[in-house]
Amino acid sequence: GNMVEWCLPQDIDLEGVEFKSMASGSHKIQSDFIYFRKGLCFGLACFANMPVESELERGARMKSVGILSPSYTLLYRYMHFLENQVRHQLEMPGHYSHLEAFYDDKKGVLPDSKGTPSSQQPVHWLPSIHRYMYPEMKITHPAGCMSQFIKFFGEQILVLWKFALLRKRILIFSPPPVGVVCYRVYCCCCLANVSLPGLGGTVPESKPFFYVNVADIEMLETEVSYVACTTEKIFEQKRDLYDVYVDNQNVKTHHEHLQPLLKINNADKEKYRRLNDQRQMLMYSQEVGEDCNSCEEDLFILFFMEQNNRIFQTLMEVSASQDKTLTADHARGMGLDPQGDRSFLMDLLEVYGIDVMLVIDNPCCT
Repeated sequence: GNMVEWCLPQDIDLEGVEFKSMASGSHKIQSDFIYFRKGLCFGLACFANMPVESELERGARMKSVGILSPSYTLLYRYMHFLENQVRHQLEMPGHYSHLEAFYDDKKGVLPDSKGTPSSQQPVHWLPSIHRYMYPEMKITHPAGCMSQFIKFFGEQILVLWKFALLRKRILIFSPPPVGVVCYRVYCCCCLANVSLPGLGGTVPESKPFFYVNVADIEMLETEVSYVACTTEKIFEQKRDLYDVYVDNQNVKTHHEHLQPLLKINNADKEKYRRLNDQRQMLMYSQEVGEDCNSCEEDLFILFFMEQNNRIFQTLMEVSASQDKTLTADHARGMGLDPQGDRSFLMDLLEVYGIDVMLVIDNPCCT
């Protein structure tokens, strides 16, 4: 099995980190990077695999070099260093002077298990996500992780958007390499951004757990909301651990009451068309040199944030009105399908504790 060969500080609890920093199935690939969660901290590890003429190592030497931090937004800055160091460790095992110097230069005080540092607050619905978190992540993906994400899932992105907004437990399966799949976890969390004040106080935090494996099962059993990815197919059978299972581009749920959310309706198609239209306009304005500052990533993030804000603004206004009645016209005004999104709206009201009466019952009257 995997083992921790070296670490600083030496008294830190790293139980299970040897399996988080080297994805199951990695022996089949040459290199990878992995984001993961360890307690209150986040980690980034770079993995490399080198053939060696050694019977003891069974013809291959595999190592990961990683770091832990209370926040994951700046980890990308050290990816190049980690990539170099894992190569160095493969070629010259046991030489840790560069890692020691790095630790001495960067070390900080990690939070204890009792105290939650400020960076651990539920950042995914705060306006600060756009400025502080998202621009940092996109730099780590050469083509921009959000545009890749939407090209990969197509219209299915609207299905993921609804599940993310409902704070469901979303598990993404993919064989290695897992680095790009860690970005899909991040992008899923970004779909649920809301920047309205006073919302989300009682709503479960949408936690990006990034890579998880069988060693995390006990921890996942206690979570009410998360987004994670795995390379282990065994998870598909453990239905009590997730609400939504994503295998490649196939999004599915075993919960009967969530089944209607899997269907793409006309309002979803319209949203996807608008998103693509905005994208085309942006690309055109960049071509003719009018807009050099905006990018696809900004467009996608803001598109979903504005959509979410519109929904919650309407819901809060209706809940503050005298009759508290949400009509088909309200639903259309929010960019939703009165019939196709009825169960989504009902779940949304329940999850966010919004006191509204839904009167969209009769299909012939919409």
